[in-house]
Amino acid sequence: MTRFRKRKKTVIVSFAEHEADILANLLRNLVELLYDGMPPRESRSSDPLAELLDNDGPTSPPEDVVLQRLLPDAYQADDQAAGEFRRFTERGLRDSKVSDAKRVLAAIEASGDEGIALEGDDQLAWLRALNDLRLAIGTRLDIKEEDDYGVWEKLPDDDPRRLTYDLYDWLGYLQSALLHNIR
Repeated sequence: MTRFRKRKKTVIVSFAEHEADILANLLRNLVELLYDGMPPRESRSSDPLAELLDNDGPTSPPEDVVLQRLLPDAYQADDQAAGEFRRFTERGLRDSKVSDAKRVLAAIEASGDEGIALEGDDQLAWLRALNDLRLAIGTRLDIKEEDDYGVWEKLPDDDPRRLTYDLYDWLGYLQSALLHNIR
């Protein structure tokens, strides 16, 4: 069972082996999804300004609904402005999300019996990665903000969405517990 402990400004999280395996697999899938159709870019320049001004990103939203949720349009009413914004920002946003997921994955893979110590930046990376996982799973389940929570909680065990919803709910618990321990 997942446990959170707080030691000053450090949060220690411990997972059962099966929980660590599940979270690691979800993170690997997220990384794969984020790179789907757009592999990581190769550094073409040693000039940091040139890297910042790189504008070779896509101008239209991704086809996958999960990627649309993770990489939303900046301007809902203006396709041209949204496309231009996406061209300059989507690659960086994908890279940032992948970096967070890989950071969490590395911590899980390197963890021992004493748990994983999370400090400042690690805590934020974990929160962002957990949020991205919840958004991805919630989108696949088609969970809406206005949905009655009880409907999802009362899914029968033989409903094919049950296990996926349980993962979504567990990730919400992880987010909540981590936030509670950061304060």
